[in-house]
Amino acid sequence: MDKKRKAKKFGIIFVGVIILAGLLLMYTGNDALVLATQKKEGILTAEQVKLSFESVGGRMIKENVKEAQDVKKGDVLMVLDSTDVDLSISRMETQIAQLKAQIKSAGGGVNISLAQADTNEQQSFRQIDQQRAAVESAEASYQNCSLDYNRKQSLMECGAISRAELDSATTALQVAAANVAQQKQLLSKLLAGSADTGDTDSLYLPTIEIQRQSAANKMNDVEALVQQLKGLEVQLKELKVKKERLTLRAPEDGRIIKILAKEGEMVSPNVPVILMESSRYYFDVYISEENINKYHEGDEIEAVSVAGKKKVMGTIRLVTQAPGFADLKMTREKGQADLTSFQMRIYLDQEDGILPGMTMGVKLR
Repeated sequence: MDKKRKAKKFGIIFVGVIILAGLLLMYTGNDALVLATQKKEGILTAEQVKLSFESVGGRMIKENVKEAQDVKKGDVLMVLDSTDVDLSISRMETQIAQLKAQIKSAGGGVNISLAQADTNEQQSFRQIDQQRAAVESAEASYQNCSLDYNRKQSLMECGAISRAELDSATTALQVAAANVAQQKQLLSKLLAGSADTGDTDSLYLPTIEIQRQSAANKMNDVEALVQQLKGLEVQLKELKVKKERLTLRAPEDGRIIKILAKEGEMVSPNVPVILMESSRYYFDVYISEENINKYHEGDEIEAVSVAGKKKVMGTIRLVTQAPGFADLKMTREKGQADLTSFQMRIYLDQEDGILPGMTMGVKLR
């Protein structure tokens, strides 16, 4: 009797375990579908960069790298012949030097003209002051002669002097008048038509102003040469940039995958000559719409390599709707509707032992 009870008890326990295992398998299961929704894996891929000579071409004279070679940012990869550019640079530098000499000479000429105008103005002012003094002296002499003439004319009428003395006074008066007229004419010539206000500093001398305007016009010519010089300097910079582009350098750390042009060949502008594998590693995983709200671009996430179970931190760079083939189909047997999948691209930090081609996995939150 005890054996029957014991057997019945074990049977009930066994059936209970089976039922419990079935329920766990149904609701938490370890089938492929459940596992696929908990852990996601993808193949680690390195971004590839096509390198070319930017806007320049020519014959390659130096091939500085080989396939499978690791390179650092700034390393020289290839060099094109720069003979033509070097000659153009030398010719442009010569033209710039000649133009600078012309500008210096023309600028010196303008400065000399302005200084000459200032000197002429000062000399004219001095001559005008001297001529004013001459006019005043002539007018004073004329006044004396006029007084002498009037006095002698009175004496002549009284018979106190002879006719000859009066004639002499008349001649002296006429000479003095002529001298006044001559001195005034010379002063007017020095003033060049400008009104004499008596203040030398406020005088406007047209001849001096013409000299200054002529110098200003020459300054415009100098400015035109300066602008021409700037144009040549820009062309020189363009030539130097062109020469710099004849040397192809690594834009970042990476590994040379394939060399598309060989030493001695003619290379066309903007045509890829090297295929380089960058140090930017990423892998894609596909997650269902149930979990998409838990992940955002810019979030950090931990990834684990299948080989070696090595952990490395990564950054989610892209979350977007995946192609239709990645959607979860035929899930109604689990009490679910068909689920749309989203592509999540994860970029990894550089880590020793993590290489392109490895399978990387992430565990969903």
